[in-house]
Amino acid sequence: MAVIRFGVSLEQDLLEALDAFAQNNSYANRSQAVRALIEKNIVERKWQCNQRVAGAIVLVYDSKKYEIANHLLHIQQENAGLILSTQRFFEKNNLCIEIVAVDGTAQKLTKLSDELISLKGIVHGKLIMSRV
Repeated sequence: MAVIRFGVSLEQDLLEALDAFAQNNSYANRSQAVRALIEKNIVERKWQCNQRVAGAIVLVYDSKKYEIANHLLHIQQENAGLILSTQRFFEKNNLCIEIVAVDGTAQKLTKLSDELISLKGIVHGKLIMSRV
């Protein structure tokens, strides 16, 4: 896709905030930071409009607590139409990081992620969505 250059005028405090955002997120330049902010805004609007999005649900839990894995599997089987794949990584201290790749409407993915993340024993969970 062709890149089009244009000028932007900002107040000093907004420019400083943009530079801090770019630096804190390791963007090479302001253009990349602005691009990321625009993409984020587009995705969030799609969430609000309940459009089709894709994403990942990241879950962290104790791999020694087998009932958690069983509950996760049961919920995932019930939502097979939304799930593209699941991947597990086993870390130190018996932690399991599970990444569930998903595709569907924002409302359905949010509902699924809330159900998974709210399971007893989930240490941390997060839904990440992106436009399709």
